[in-house]
Amino acid sequence: MYGDPATIRKILTESGDTWAVVGLSSNRARAAYGVAEVLQRFGKRIVPVHPKAETVHGEQGYASLADIPFDVDVVDVFVNSDLAGPIADEAVAKGAKAVWYQLGVIDEAAYERTRGAGLDMVMDRCPAIEIPRLR
Repeated sequence: MYGDPATIRKILTESGDTWAVVGLSSNRARAAYGVAEVLQRFGKRIVPVHPKAETVHGEQGYASLADIPFDVDVVDVFVNSDLAGPIADEAVAKGAKAVWYQLGVIDEAAYERTRGAGLDMVMDRCPAIEIPRLR
């Protein structure tokens, strides 16, 4: 329901190539690290968003979405569901075109708010799994 094929395809192919990855740090053991690497391999520019504001995969990190001094197209969220709603709201405020909640991240109220604001949104899916399927 929260990841229909048409929306997944639209986000991955039409929404733009600058992806803010919230929760991305230099910790190689975390899922965000590997997913960001796959996104880069498929031509996406990743922007790490983490309180540590670390450089990851050669890209400057920022402590929050608001700190990013340029537009982002998609906000990919790797945080617990109870923290994800405010990030979706920040994505709307930032002017993103889409929000992508990773596997296990679900917030139905945030989904409704985000879709109501005109953004595409996917929940409980992984772009690193979905993007190779498009070829």
